[in-house]
Amino acid sequence: MNFSEVVNTQLDKSLPFTHAERACKELMNKFTLENLPPANKWHYHQSVFLYGMQRVWEKNGNKEYFEYIKGYIDNFVDEEGNFVFARDELDSIQVGILLFPLYKATKDERYKKAAMKLRNLYKTLNKTKEGGFWHKDKYAYQMWLDGLFMAGPFALMYAQTFGEPELVDMVLLQESLMRKNMKDHQTGLLYHAWDETRTMPFADPITGCSPEFWGRSVGWYGTALIDILDLLPPNHQSKGELIQALLELIQGLAKFQDEKTGLWYQVVDKGDRSDNWLESSCSSLFIYTIARAIEKGYVEKEFASLAVKAYQGLITEMIESNEEAWTMKGICIGTSAGNYAHYVSRLTSENDLHGIGAFILASMALSNLLD
Repeated sequence: MNFSEVVNTQLDKSLPFTHAERACKELMNKFTLENLPPANKWHYHQSVFLYGMQRVWEKNGNKEYFEYIKGYIDNFVDEEGNFVFARDELDSIQVGILLFPLYKATKDERYKKAAMKLRNLYKTLNKTKEGGFWHKDKYAYQMWLDGLFMAGPFALMYAQTFGEPELVDMVLLQESLMRKNMKDHQTGLLYHAWDETRTMPFADPITGCSPEFWGRSVGWYGTALIDILDLLPPNHQSKGELIQALLELIQGLAKFQDEKTGLWYQVVDKGDRSDNWLESSCSSLFIYTIARAIEKGYVEKEFASLAVKAYQGLITEMIESNEEAWTMKGICIGTSAGNYAHYVSRLTSENDLHGIGAFILASMALSNLLD
């Protein structure tokens, strides 16, 4: 059964795009650009949401979406391309992916100058002995899975736009170090964090890894793999290795999908524990990863049922929608590395931008696949 046949039996083909637009409208109507949370801050929470919105704009051509993205960036970037941002963390770089469509559409040099400032962070960030970027200065000697999405796609967009091919090797090194130090070959999943010094309370004294597969961090890694593959030069020699890593990740995710709902758990491989719970942002990122991998021909269409079942689970279990309002539930708040008790005790929120951004990306990946 091919992807379209799977969808036709389980899911209205128009539903993903409809929900993506509803999610965008919900937040656009609720928040001014200045108040998009966290308010008046250059932050990846907003950028993940706006990255999803960009995908919607690319499909519906509604200028309102473009202007909303542009307005967010223009609230920070002045006429000289200056803006205030945290200069010691990978998270700041991720927002820069929004600069490229703005620069392409307007040719405004402010956006190029702002992108250059973020590009130069790679020269000053602290690194492990192997050359892996610390996630933040306050997380010294640690690499986190999140960091590949926060810093990888931007670097490749910059390399592609402004001709710095050496950035490609930098990104591939970061990914390879995560697989080397953080992958569990039995499950195919990767641990949330790795401590080079083995001194953090979470760190295994032998491997340096944190002890659990936290859903959203695994989702960031998968999302980054897909986006990196999109942005690598054609016929790049590393594509085969990355596609194999992507396949192994998706095969790992298939083992732990909840049979009843199609969703995934906060701690991915421990769905049998009563205090673990289904989480919507990681489920969305996994849908994005799987659907895009099928679209690009990286994995077989047999995985389509995973994505469709998960999306149907999100709509049924996590989305409340009527004519007046649209709400997404079950979104884990921001979370650092820790043990099992740490992850399952985290609070959830509604319409958190982590979750809505991931959901829009998932929706658009399915919608585009069905066209």
